[in-house]
Amino acid sequence: MQSYHRVAKFGLGQVVRHRHRPFRGVIFDVDPEFANTQEWYDSIPEDARPAKNQPFYHLYAETEATYYVAYVSEQNLEADASGEPLDHPDVMEMFSDFADGSYRLAAQLN
Repeated sequence: MQSYHRVAKFGLGQVVRHRHRPFRGVIFDVDPEFANTQEWYDSIPEDARPAKNQPFYHLYAETEATYYVAYVSEQNLEADASGEPLDHPDVMEMFSDFADGSYRLAAQLN
């Protein structure tokens, strides 16, 4: 069986929103395909499980009530059109300026 990797649709620093859940986030890492545990995958209801052979994104995510880190398949994300930055406290540890819907990677990561 031939294996290939798709090019990720979204990039580091881009603000995205979940298509079906009420949260937004900024991408801080990308896996070319599913790279979490089988237990995590099995915890998703079967009728909502995304395909594993697509990019998965690590997000600093936020809702109106909380901040957290999310792991989301590409099929469940869309670009955020609000133009608003995030309030997530970890964002500025990795990123600097916010403009045009994206954060710029900080010049030096500690």
